[in-house]
Amino acid sequence: MITTDEQVRRLMKLSRENNLPLVTAAAKAGMGEKAARKYLRCGLLPSQMKKPRDWRTREDPFVDVWPEAEALIKEEPKLEALTVFRELQRCHPGEFQDGQLRTFQRRVRVWRGLYGPDSEVFFPQIHQPGIQGQSDFTSMNSLDITLGGLFFPHLLYHFVLPYSNHEYVETCFSESFESLSTGLQNALWSIGRVPAGHHRTDNLSAATFKGEERREFTESYMALMRHYGMTPTKNQPGKSNENGDVEQAHYRIKERVDQALLLRGSRDFADRGEYNDFLHKIFHERNLGRNKRLQEELAVMKPLPSYRLNDYREYTVPVSSWSTVQVAHNTYSAPSRLMRYEVTVRLHAERVELYFAGQRVAEIERLRGRGKARIDYRHVIGSLVRKPGAFVNYRYREEMFPSTVFRQAYDRLVNDDSSHASRRYLEILEWAALNSEAAMECSLRQLLDAGEELDFDRLVEMSECPLAEPLDIHIPLPDMAAYDELLQEVTV
Repeated sequence: MITTDEQVRRLMKLSRENNLPLVTAAAKAGMGEKAARKYLRCGLLPSQMKKPRDWRTREDPFVDVWPEAEALIKEEPKLEALTVFRELQRCHPGEFQDGQLRTFQRRVRVWRGLYGPDSEVFFPQIHQPGIQGQSDFTSMNSLDITLGGLFFPHLLYHFVLPYSNHEYVETCFSESFESLSTGLQNALWSIGRVPAGHHRTDNLSAATFKGEERREFTESYMALMRHYGMTPTKNQPGKSNENGDVEQAHYRIKERVDQALLLRGSRDFADRGEYNDFLHKIFHERNLGRNKRLQEELAVMKPLPSYRLNDYREYTVPVSSWSTVQVAHNTYSAPSRLMRYEVTVRLHAERVELYFAGQRVAEIERLRGRGKARIDYRHVIGSLVRKPGAFVNYRYREEMFPSTVFRQAYDRLVNDDSSHASRRYLEILEWAALNSEAAMECSLRQLLDAGEELDFDRLVEMSECPLAEPLDIHIPLPDMAAYDELLQEVTV
């Protein structure tokens, strides 16, 4: 049986203070008489009597190849022990077994602790109240949120006051300047004050561009900072830890939202509004315990300016002969009457607005990414009806199907009579553009489900039929007196 330090301490105390016989003191300390005599004689604890072992208990299987492994680790310090071990297995077939991996990993770990390169040290910071705000974006796709049963890919814009850890979030779809501007301004106006010092981000493409030597702040972002009187700062490329409070909060955000989703019992929401309400409730609860420190920050922070900046960028672009405009590396349609005119485009975080002569003439959902196109069929349907032969090979033909039902209708028309399918489909689409897309879609669905011919006149007749008046269902309130009588009878 192994004797512990605690047993020996108890033995020495019993012998010293109670002057007990050796056999009694040893029994009370839970050890044998012979062991007790040994420890009392030397006056040392078991741990103090152990001699450090400087020899191996078994032969080192890597002694012959260690210089080779050491050279690999020195040349590329980021190599993992597993990678080096696999390389040794490849260079020395049959010499090393998978069961020796742990032994090799321990040897690499010891070598790195003794001779490896220094690691980067992270220096904890003291945050002053009301001086700094931090912004970043984080993807929420790993949480598998759905709206109406459909996957909802999105980001969260995240703003933090590092001293109090007060947070603000809102959903967005890209790390664009418009998303940053909208989110930051919404955060500041929800707080009612502005940090007195600076605003920190990582090297967001929304705020910076690649300069000759390093990433520089864009003029749009600098204008936003000047308007709110904050000094922009950023961390070094690849050093997200320098934006530490907001970066560290990303993990906690997802964990908190995931736990709330588990309690809710569903990750599906009826619409984006319901999901936003769900998020706002979570962050309202998170901020409740931070109110005292937030008040300290507010006392130092500056007042808001008298007005907000616009949450969009504005461009003046020509409308091409294709009835399209190019904005932020993507293509959007414009009303064909504006071809070869210049229009003003306002690029918002989630929509694109077209203005001509001061009047808004179109609004289209903003595309994410680059090299994509969004064409509103209403802008070009007039020309397509006059030139139906252009439809088959039209570059943006897939944009001419407002829904799956319209696509199914076109496929049916091609199957029935391919030579006239384009003309017949464009007639249907033109009626939808001029009258009601929803009514025409409903009529198409009925005939497709019934397997009937898609006759244009019949479709128009069905679509023009007035909708049935909703039933006026009246359910009278129950007479609670009857229930009271039943309860009285049971009681009696």
